[in-house]
Amino acid sequence: MSSHSDRFGAIPEAVAPACDDASCSAVVLDPDAVERVRARMSADSRLERTAAIFSALADPTRVRILNALGIEELCVCDLAEVCGISQSGVSHQLRVLRDLALVAYRREGNRAVYRLADAHVPALLAQGLEHADEDWGAR
Repeated sequence: MSSHSDRFGAIPEAVAPACDDASCSAVVLDPDAVERVRARMSADSRLERTAAIFSALADPTRVRILNALGIEELCVCDLAEVCGISQSGVSHQLRVLRDLALVAYRREGNRAVYRLADAHVPALLAQGLEHADEDWGAR
Protein backbone atom coordinates (compact mmCIF):
# COMPACT_ATOMS: atom_id res chain seq x y z
CA MET A 1 0.00 0.00 0.00
CA SER A 2 1.47 3.35 -0.99
CA SER A 3 0.78 6.73 0.54
CA HIS A 4 1.59 10.40 0.15
CA SER A 5 2.04 13.06 2.78
CA ASP A 6 0.22 16.30 3.29
CA ARG A 7 -0.25 18.64 6.21
CA PHE A 8 -2.28 15.96 8.00
CA GLY A 9 0.40 13.28 7.67
CA ALA A 10 0.45 10.18 5.52
CA ILE A 11 -2.74 9.44 3.62
CA PRO A 12 -3.06 5.82 2.50
CA GLU A 13 -4.09 5.38 -1.12
CA ALA A 14 -5.89 2.10 -0.47
CA VAL A 15 -7.21 0.56 2.73
CA ALA A 16 -9.48 -2.28 3.79
CA PRO A 17 -13.01 -2.43 2.37
CA ALA A 18 -15.65 -0.11 3.82
CA CYS A 19 -18.74 -1.49 5.52
CA ASP A 20 -21.85 0.11 3.96
CA ASP A 21 -23.49 0.41 0.54
CA ALA A 22 -23.35 4.22 0.47
CA SER A 23 -19.57 4.35 0.41
CA CYS A 24 -16.79 2.91 -1.70
CA SER A 25 -16.01 -0.77 -1.25
CA ALA A 26 -12.33 0.21 -1.01
CA VAL A 27 -10.70 3.55 -0.35
CA VAL A 28 -8.53 4.53 -3.29
CA LEU A 29 -7.35 8.13 -3.21
CA ASP A 30 -6.80 10.31 -6.23
CA PRO A 31 -4.13 12.71 -4.91
CA ASP A 32 -4.60 15.10 -7.83
CA ALA A 33 -8.36 15.36 -7.16
CA VAL A 34 -7.72 15.84 -3.44
CA GLU A 35 -5.33 18.71 -4.14
CA ARG A 36 -7.67 20.33 -6.70
CA VAL A 37 -10.54 20.29 -4.21
CA ARG A 38 -8.42 21.51 -1.31
CA ALA A 39 -7.18 24.42 -3.43
CA ARG A 40 -10.77 25.51 -4.14
CA MET A 41 -12.38 24.93 -0.75
CA SER A 42 -13.55 27.89 1.27
CA ALA A 43 -11.55 29.12 4.23
CA ASP A 44 -12.27 27.44 7.56
CA SER A 45 -13.65 30.67 9.04
CA ARG A 46 -16.16 30.93 6.20
CA LEU A 47 -17.20 27.30 6.63
CA GLU A 48 -17.62 27.82 10.39
CA ARG A 49 -19.87 30.87 9.81
CA THR A 50 -21.90 28.84 7.32
CA ALA A 51 -22.23 26.00 9.82
CA ALA A 52 -23.46 28.50 12.45
CA ILE A 53 -26.15 29.68 10.03
CA PHE A 54 -27.29 26.13 9.33
CA SER A 55 -27.22 25.39 13.06
CA ALA A 56 -29.55 28.34 13.64
CA LEU A 57 -31.82 27.05 10.89
CA ALA A 58 -31.98 23.67 12.62
CA ASP A 59 -34.43 25.15 15.13
CA PRO A 60 -38.07 25.01 13.91
CA THR A 61 -39.01 28.15 15.87
CA ARG A 62 -36.29 30.17 14.15
CA VAL A 63 -37.35 28.85 10.76
CA ARG A 64 -40.96 29.77 11.61
CA ILE A 65 -39.82 33.32 12.49
CA LEU A 66 -37.87 33.62 9.24
CA ASN A 67 -40.82 32.27 7.30
CA ALA A 68 -43.12 34.87 8.87
CA LEU A 69 -40.64 37.69 8.20
CA GLY A 70 -40.37 36.52 4.61
CA ILE A 71 -44.04 37.36 4.25
CA GLU A 72 -44.05 40.68 6.08
CA GLU A 73 -42.05 42.80 8.50
CA LEU A 74 -43.32 42.25 12.06
CA CYS A 75 -42.66 43.50 15.57
CA VAL A 76 -41.84 41.15 18.45
CA CYS A 77 -45.47 41.15 19.70
CA ASP A 78 -46.79 40.16 16.26
CA LEU A 79 -44.14 37.47 15.86
CA ALA A 80 -45.04 36.02 19.27
CA GLU A 81 -48.68 35.79 18.22
CA VAL A 82 -47.89 34.33 14.78
CA CYS A 83 -45.42 31.76 16.16
CA GLY A 84 -47.39 30.88 19.29
CA ILE A 85 -44.57 31.57 21.75
CA SER A 86 -43.88 34.23 24.36
CA GLN A 87 -42.43 37.64 23.53
CA SER A 88 -39.32 36.79 25.54
CA GLY A 89 -38.99 33.54 23.57
CA VAL A 90 -39.24 35.45 20.29
CA SER A 91 -36.73 38.02 21.52
CA HIS A 92 -34.27 35.27 22.42
CA GLN A 93 -34.60 33.65 18.99
CA LEU A 94 -34.32 37.01 17.23
CA ARG A 95 -31.06 37.71 19.03
CA VAL A 96 -29.59 34.48 17.65
CA LEU A 97 -30.83 35.36 14.16
CA ARG A 98 -29.60 38.95 14.48
CA ASP A 99 -26.14 37.84 15.63
CA LEU A 100 -25.88 35.78 12.43
CA ALA A 101 -27.09 38.70 10.26
CA LEU A 102 -30.20 36.79 9.21
CA VAL A 103 -32.61 39.45 10.48
CA ALA A 104 -32.41 43.19 11.00
CA TYR A 105 -34.71 45.68 12.68
CA ARG A 106 -35.64 49.31 12.84
CA ARG A 107 -37.27 51.31 15.62
CA GLU A 108 -40.78 52.66 15.13
CA GLY A 109 -41.47 54.57 18.33
CA ASN A 110 -41.38 51.99 21.10
CA ARG A 111 -41.58 49.05 18.68
CA ALA A 112 -38.75 47.10 17.05
CA VAL A 113 -39.90 46.01 13.59
CA TYR A 114 -37.98 43.04 12.20
CA ARG A 115 -37.29 42.03 8.61
CA LEU A 116 -35.06 39.55 6.81
CA ALA A 117 -31.57 41.02 6.62
CA ASP A 118 -30.97 40.74 2.88
CA ALA A 119 -31.92 38.86 -0.30
CA HIS A 120 -29.81 35.83 0.65
CA VAL A 121 -32.04 34.94 3.58
CA PRO A 122 -35.33 34.39 1.69
CA ALA A 123 -33.39 32.52 -1.01
CA LEU A 124 -31.80 30.26 1.63
CA LEU A 125 -35.17 29.67 3.27
CA ALA A 126 -36.86 28.99 -0.08
CA GLN A 127 -34.18 26.42 -0.97
CA GLY A 128 -34.66 24.68 2.36
CA LEU A 129 -38.44 24.61 2.01
CA GLU A 130 -38.18 23.34 -1.56
CA HIS A 131 -35.83 20.58 -0.46
CA ALA A 132 -38.19 19.67 2.41
CA ASP A 133 -40.99 19.22 -0.16
CA GLU A 134 -39.00 16.64 -2.14
CA ASP A 135 -39.71 12.94 -1.86
CA TRP A 136 -36.75 11.82 0.26
CA GLY A 137 -37.67 8.16 -0.12
CA ALA A 138 -37.03 8.29 -3.88
CA ARG A 139 -33.26 8.43 -3.44
